[in-house]
This record gives sequence, C-alpha cells and structure tokens, in this order.
Amino acid sequence: MFTLEIDGTAVAVINGTEEVARDLFTCDGFKQDIRTMTSEGTPLWNGTSALTVRAATEDEIEIFEDAIADDDSDADFESDPAHAGEKSDDDEEADIVFLVDIDGDEDEDEDEAPRHDA
Repeated sequence: MFTLEIDGTAVAVINGTEEVARDLFTCDGFKQDIRTMTSEGTPLWNGTSALTVRAATEDEIEIFEDAIADDDSDADFESDPAHAGEKSDDDEEADIVFLVDIDGDEDEDEDEAPRHDA
C-alpha cells in the first residue's frame, strides 16, 4: 500500500502497486479532485505543492483496512458485482481511503475515513 503526502500531511492511502499509486495520484483528474476537495475549509492541494508517494505506514494501513471493512459491512452484497462473484473489467482496480476529514461528506461518521474507488 502507498500513501499520498502533501506538505508533510498524509492525505490518502491506496491498495495498489507503487506504479498504480503514482499513476492515479498524479493523474490530472485526481489532481483536480484534490484541488476542489477541502478539509476544515482548506483545499487538500494548492496546485503547486509536491505530491509525494511513499510506502504506507502500519498505522495508515490499519486505518485503510478498518475503513474498507466498515464499507464492506455496509455493502449490499447481492447488488454489488464485487461480492456477487463477478470479476471487474479492470483487474488493477484499487481503493483509496482518505486519511483526512473531507468537508461536505455528511454520509461519513466523523471518525471514519472516507473511501474513494479508483
């Protein structure tokens, strides 16, 4: 697993390879998303700070795994192809969990990390 760090703050964890993490965290669409997403009123990325991809720490991996487990326990397994035995067209699909609270995400509990499917 790999973590996106911006200005010394761990922002998100992805469960892909380093290549997948770098590709996703540095693609134009994701950059636009993190420029418009805010945490405590501040954009996650200012558009100029370096985006650092590094190996996730044990604590970050634990947060990721807890968020995925919580999300899976809330899933409708019968209507979710990932749990109905169907394979995804994208074998390199990865999940992203944000490590910071995202503003405007009313569906999430305050101490639950937001999740983003890549």
